[in-house]
Amino acid sequence: MIPLKKHLAQYIKTNKTDFINRWEKRVIIPDGEDSIEIIRKNGETMVELLVHLLTFPQENIEEHIKPFAWKVAEERLEADINIGEFVYNVNIARSEIYKDLNKLTNDVTEIQDALDHFNLIFDRFLYYAVSHYTDLKNSIIRQKEEYISTTHDDRLSLLGQMTSSFVHEFRNPLTSIHGFIQLLKAEHQNLPYLEIISGELEQLKFRITQFLMLSKKQIVDTEWASLSMNELLEEVMSFLYPRIVEVNVRIEEDLQPGLQFSGYKEEIRQVFINIIFNAVEVLSDQPDDSVILLKAYEQNGSIVVSIKNNGPQIPLEHQATIFDPFFTTKKTGTGLGLYICKEIIEKHGGSLTCESAQDWTVFNISLPAT
Repeated sequence: MIPLKKHLAQYIKTNKTDFINRWEKRVIIPDGEDSIEIIRKNGETMVELLVHLLTFPQENIEEHIKPFAWKVAEERLEADINIGEFVYNVNIARSEIYKDLNKLTNDVTEIQDALDHFNLIFDRFLYYAVSHYTDLKNSIIRQKEEYISTTHDDRLSLLGQMTSSFVHEFRNPLTSIHGFIQLLKAEHQNLPYLEIISGELEQLKFRITQFLMLSKKQIVDTEWASLSMNELLEEVMSFLYPRIVEVNVRIEEDLQPGLQFSGYKEEIRQVFINIIFNAVEVLSDQPDDSVILLKAYEQNGSIVVSIKNNGPQIPLEHQATIFDPFFTTKKTGTGLGLYICKEIIEKHGGSLTCESAQDWTVFNISLPAT
């Protein structure tokens, strides 16, 4: 007696044309003049392969089915055919052959054994075809994303160069103006509005420095040096003292003695000024009991500076984006301050993070200790 798998293979081979015709009436045919021809050709190839593999041991199926599945996947991708339509059409072929299986025998055991073998062929074919199609599609998407990212980066780089050049040229006359303001102060001490003009110029110079650092073309005024964290923090607090008194903010310090690190002093100084000044401004709208806790200590080879204020919580939807360039909730802000702070700290081999809850907002700065 002929085994059912061989009988099934012979039956499919004999009735191949009938199977293909029945299958074509049910498949989804994509747009395109060549689609039906490609689908029919692959259908015929699949039937021939099925006939061939039904007589093979299951362990030998893989090496025969994989190359054909990959070829079909590449054709589907090139033809831009939806992978769902492809899977549907393959399963229609499976169901058409199912219809005739009961005509060959009534032996349930034989039918189950043939079905297992038959389904294995279709399942492995679909697995290899869909996996390869997905890999190829993902590769194309990655290439497009890389191209878009590269193009975007090139445009930003060009914009940065243009901005840097413009801002640098803009800075020179401001220096001259600032110098003449100082002369006017010396010669006409009672001349009104000079302090206001001088303050506005300092603010403008500060913004220009931010832009220059952002474009990475700023020439650092000081060399890389060994620095005392506590001395630097005291300098910053002295610089900000007038504004702190004006807003009536209480400062609490807990600074571990002898903290040393290496870096560019002016850059790190700018980071602390920016973060502490932001905290002071946030607390300026608070009626009373405004506190900034400043803590510095060494931990696991790093110096950690914690700047904590009891101002309002940063909204959850903003916490993930506060370090992004040009993100700001201030009416007159540039959205560059925290972005540049993070860039500076990371350039020094450290990290800058923020945590904000209902009672406290904390900025943690970590730098390698020396």
